[in-house]
Amino acid sequence: MTLSTAKSPVQEGRRRPLGFAPDVRNLSLLGVLAALVAVGGLTRPAEFLATSNLQLVLTQASVIGVVTVGMTFVITSGGIDLSVGAIVALASVWATTVATQEYGFAGILFTALVVGLACGLVNGLLVAHGGMVPFIATLAMLASARGLALQITDGRTQIVTVESVLDLGVPDAYVLGIPPLVLVFAAVTAAGWLILNRTTFGRRTVAVGGNAEAARLAGIDVRRQRLYLYLLSGLCCGIAAFLLIVLSGSGQNTNGNLYELDAIAAAIIGGTLLSGGRGTIVGSVLGVLVFTTITNIFALNNLQSDVQQIAKGAIIVAAVLVQRRTARDA
Repeated sequence: MTLSTAKSPVQEGRRRPLGFAPDVRNLSLLGVLAALVAVGGLTRPAEFLATSNLQLVLTQASVIGVVTVGMTFVITSGGIDLSVGAIVALASVWATTVATQEYGFAGILFTALVVGLACGLVNGLLVAHGGMVPFIATLAMLASARGLALQITDGRTQIVTVESVLDLGVPDAYVLGIPPLVLVFAAVTAAGWLILNRTTFGRRTVAVGGNAEAARLAGIDVRRQRLYLYLLSGLCCGIAAFLLIVLSGSGQNTNGNLYELDAIAAAIIGGTLLSGGRGTIVGSVLGVLVFTTITNIFALNNLQSDVQQIAKGAIIVAAVLVQRRTARDA
């Protein structure tokens, strides 16, 4: 009798090195990013390759990058969060009201994080315990958060007057030439990678996205996991709101406009499956850098924003087609 040597999915998952195996998608994105850098260097060498411009690209990528880390977790679990941009806007304006600014740096940071967590909690409760489809639940939050942000500001820009917050955005605060916002982004990215690839929480997230019923039968509390994931997404939005306050020196109800689409797009082209079950923090970050670099190159070359959006759309379509081809060949 010949014994079968086939390995179960669980055994294969245990043997698979998490995060260190070469990833064709990530290598491809690195190639795209290198090509974009070459294009920027050839078209506008003095401006694009200037240290100040590279710092600007990384700083701009930091805000949407933090949001994308949270979005990656949600999509990996098979969910979606359309409210991230609106949450960033609400957190930024609530944290920059006159009353909040009276509490200084700590008050602004605390308020931004709490508002983000509160919105994430509502999303999580609606999805996990209310049984609502994530698309509908987060769409409702998008509308509500935008409306509340507009009501708080009455359509006006709220200027930040707390010097300790504004000082984080000046060159004197840079650490070895690296802006503090980029350091925060790097820390969030590292934490996200460790959580997704090296913890039980990350394995449960992948399991829920791959097959929620099988995960439930395996003893995973699916509803609690989904609640935690939307809390995580809300926390990332709160962090991003604070970074945006530092970057812009103000709070506006228009902050975070279309962040949800940029975050979803970055995660998808990075290799995170929209249907759930697979996610990659490294790929998502590379996706953010690709989109931010494209935006920077177009701005330096005075190209129309509509052409930029077309280019982004083409990249998204290509990434999805590659994902389908990869899934079919697997």
